[in-house]
Amino acid sequence: MKESIESVYCYYFHDVYYYLLSLCRNHHTAEDLVQETFLRAYLHVDAGRSGSIKSWLYATAYHAYIDYYRKQKRSEIKNESFFAKIFSRSHSPEDEVVLLDELRHLFDMLNGLPENQKHAILLHDVHQLSYKEAADVMNVSLANFKVILHRGRQAIRKKRRLTDD
Repeated sequence: MKESIESVYCYYFHDVYYYLLSLCRNHHTAEDLVQETFLRAYLHVDAGRSGSIKSWLYATAYHAYIDYYRKQKRSEIKNESFFAKIFSRSHSPEDEVVLLDELRHLFDMLNGLPENQKHAILLHDVHQLSYKEAADVMNVSLANFKVILHRGRQAIRKKRRLTDD
């Protein structure tokens, strides 16, 4: 697989990058963590792993983020207009406005949620990992993951109701 690490990098770079960006909300930190993720993947590619490559990379990215977060003890929040630059290369201006609005709304909804609920929603609902893959990334049981995800979704529904009123 070491021969194909470049193809894995090319195929999963954007997924891992956007996942890490949604966690740390800092472009430069996300880039550093992506490099750390793929370095760890390269170094431990022969180690016994189960599941899909994507979930394994997400777990590696999650652990790289946790290591970084523990070192920094704080996270920078980027302005939402930063995301417009990321998506601008493949969308029309109208699509960019809609996408930016959706991202702003999503991050507003996620703001204030406990970290584990935020991670569960990002992994399953945004990055479309299966329940099992997302539970493995978060290192929790499948049942516990479903409870965390349910509570996160409930909190978002409650926030929506409060903002709609």
